[in-house]
Amino acid sequence: MADENPGYLTTGQVAKRLGISPRTLARYVREGLLQPSLTLPTGHHRWLWDDVVRQMQRDRDQPPR
Repeated sequence: MADENPGYLTTGQVAKRLGISPRTLARYVREGLLQPSLTLPTGHHRWLWDDVVRQMQRDRDQPPR
């Protein structure tokens, strides 16, 4: 099957790159810690790696609450 969204990663692929489980990544989305680049009509998320890195950098640069 051809990749319908070149450059987009699945939740499983992003979780693997981050060294966390897909369930943990899904929890981060629910808690508003990370936002997917795209949410399909099926509810599945797709991610651009640069977006993930940018969000993590932004969160790291914010002072603690």
